[in-house]
Amino acid sequence: MLLKAPRTLTFKCVKCSKAVKVSLQKTSACSHITPYYGVCSCGEVKLHATGNADAVKSYLESNGLWTHHH
Repeated sequence: MLLKAPRTLTFKCVKCSKAVKVSLQKTSACSHITPYYGVCSCGEVKLHATGNADAVKSYLESNGLWTHHH
């Protein structure tokens, strides 16, 4: 049985230390990455992802401009 990814996660902002919520992004039907995106009230973008290490690294380096293709 596969567990569904949570729809939102909360992190501490690296810029202002406030709580910032990130939301699960829509992805293709692939299961090797689960990307999250959010923006803190101070304007800092927060990205998070789980899954394949290369895909996660690519996503985190994209500053939110990442697209996924097979």
